[in-house]
Parts: sequence; structure tokens; C-alpha cells
Amino acid sequence: MTDDTILDLGPQTRVIARLAEGVTDEQLTDGTPCPELAVRNLVGHVLGLSVAFRDAARKDLGATTDTNPGAAAPDIGPGWREELPKALDDLAEAWRDPAAWTGMTRAGGVDLPGAVAAAVVADELVIHGWDLAVATGRPYEPDPAALQTSYGFLLAATQDPSRGGGIFGPVVPVPDEAPLLDRALGLSGRDPGWKA
Repeated sequence: MTDDTILDLGPQTRVIARLAEGVTDEQLTDGTPCPELAVRNLVGHVLGLSVAFRDAARKDLGATTDTNPGAAAPDIGPGWREELPKALDDLAEAWRDPAAWTGMTRAGGVDLPGAVAAAVVADELVIHGWDLAVATGRPYEPDPAALQTSYGFLLAATQDPSRGGGIFGPVVPVPDEAPLLDRALGLSGRDPGWKA
């Protein structure tokens, strides 16, 4: 694999770190586009997936990569404002290693090829970045390369008959001429017009 085929997650992790930095303590209990998650749970989910996919990139398989993300509602501890940016930085750095993209790894208790795991985490970062932005009333511009990867991953998943039409829920119809982010959101089961 050549370096030009490796997606740098750094630009997208920095977008999320900036969004999280602006979250006020009062907003932590606000709702998000994920009906079962408040802002604090969404941030906890992003923190957990950052650690899990960092370890998946390193092929450091164990408790962090074996845990089903739906097993319990994630939450944050008192040090989350320091922990999240570090976890995001470590995640991006781990996926800069070409070895992360080769062979098999595991995340969420599922074995998958390294390149697929990279697409999954790019999708998670793009979609949950939007979730966090709209839940806290902030503008959102995802990294274009990560957005393209997310859209491609979601499109392929919706065309896989074994998935029943969607990964995160039923696809929300979005016009073909809509912006790429809106089309990705629709494929993820989200309404691009969601408001807090």
C-alpha cells in the first residue's frame, strides 16, 4: 500500500476536538440526533471509539477492541476535556502507519480488514462530528477526504442486502443534488434538517 492511499484522519479529528472544546457543561445533558444519547454520552462514545480504533490500528487487540459499542450507554468522566483531544490525536497518529491498513484487525468485537476499519472510523468521526455540531448549535465543515470516505462506506453498506438497507437505521431520503454531507447523513439514517 502506498502512502497516497492512506487517509489522514488528523484533519477530521481536529474538527471534532474543536467542537468538543466549545461544549459547555450546561450542554452535556442536551439531546442529540442519536435519540438514546445526550451530548455527554455522544462525547463518551467518540472518546471510546477513538481509543478502540487507535488500538485496532496498532493491532493491539483486547478489551478496547472487543467491546460492543452498543453494550452500554457511554459516558464521560471528569477528565474528558483533556482525554478526548489526546485520544483523537493518538487515533490519527496510529492510522498514519501504513501497517494499520493491512491485514486483519478488530473493533467493536468484529474482525475486519484494516482498510475497512479505517473507513468505519472515518465514517464514525464524520457522522458523530455532525451530531455534536448540530446538538450544540455549531457550524460543521468535515474534512472533505474523510467525508468522501464516509459517503463511500455508507453507500456500499446500504447496497449490501445483508444489512437490511442501513447501518444506523433506515435511510432518510435526500435529493441527489443535495450536498455530499447531507447525502451521507441520509444514508446514515439521519435527517440533515435535524434541530436541537
